[in-house]
Amino acid sequence: MVKQKKIIFDIGHPAQVHHFKNVYCDLEKKGWQCLFTAKEKEMSIYLLEKYGLKYEKIGLSKKSMVKKVMQYFPNALLFLKIVRRYKPDLIFSRYSPHAAHIAKILGIPHVGFTDTENVSLLDKITVPFVDVKLTADSYKKELGKNHLRYSGNIELAYLHPNRFIPDKSILKYLGMKKGEKYSILRFVAWEAYHDRNQSGFKLKDKFKLVEVLSKKLKVFISSEKELPVELKKYKINIPPEKMHDALSYADLYIGEGATMASECAMLGTPAIYVNSLEVGYCKEEEDKYKLVYNFRDSEGVLEKALELLKIKNLKQIHQERRQKMLADKIDVTAFMIWFVENYPESIKIMREDPDYQLGFK
Repeated sequence: MVKQKKIIFDIGHPAQVHHFKNVYCDLEKKGWQCLFTAKEKEMSIYLLEKYGLKYEKIGLSKKSMVKKVMQYFPNALLFLKIVRRYKPDLIFSRYSPHAAHIAKILGIPHVGFTDTENVSLLDKITVPFVDVKLTADSYKKELGKNHLRYSGNIELAYLHPNRFIPDKSILKYLGMKKGEKYSILRFVAWEAYHDRNQSGFKLKDKFKLVEVLSKKLKVFISSEKELPVELKKYKINIPPEKMHDALSYADLYIGEGATMASECAMLGTPAIYVNSLEVGYCKEEEDKYKLVYNFRDSEGVLEKALELLKIKNLKQIHQERRQKMLADKIDVTAFMIWFVENYPESIKIMREDPDYQLGFK
């Protein structure tokens, strides 16, 4: 076993802070030196500072594909400088192109994670350069040599009950009265790479959804884009780090974001995912566990929401389904920590005995 003591977590999105934060904290307790490298994107820096995680900025995150390509070079140069100075023994990322290429050039082991199947171009420019590809067992594609699957998903790295206990004070924060129900709607900006050529709600359908649902329960909206004036009063105003608490106590989630739908599944909150992009983990959460309801567009979504809200003990039913799902899955953070501490022997173990991971339940 190689005794690595330095690791870099390279992130490109705020959700990736959650993915790696517990691994970071547990490894630091074990004497490792850990560092995040992050682009200026949405709430990434806010979350890193909120959780007290050491980080260095590596530039900007651009929206258009042309600007992303142009920004690659300055970002890669900054990352190279940090890596040369920090001298990590291992790099983790969610298939970051600059991390994959710099790690390969410098001969540093690079473990890449992915959970989205429709990113063929990103796969082409990262997969050949990544030493290990880790995906959930629900991931549909084959990524070739050193593709290892684990019994879980990325959301379980931070929402497994070993890692997360919801804070009930969120109800007071949201102004909820005792016995009052609420739903959370999520609208995305369609600017992420995997969102290209995809779609969800039309504007008129958003208005109709809010109009009908608001007569049944309180509605909160989380939106990546500026909301229309008519919907602004529904905007959820909570610190970003409290969103998982809000999702945990919600009675229903409807949204275009797959990550948030999956987070609800991990928390036992009924979730309706509305997006033309099909992802393996949400499909498994519907087909195998009945925790998520997948729709390719908004047709039938309102009817499904009303149908669910008529079910007595809906939340309890989903909590029971969640327990069945958790019985099949592992504590993903515990698995990742073992994988790091025993690298590269952990690759051999997983290849020869995939069930070894089941010891991390």
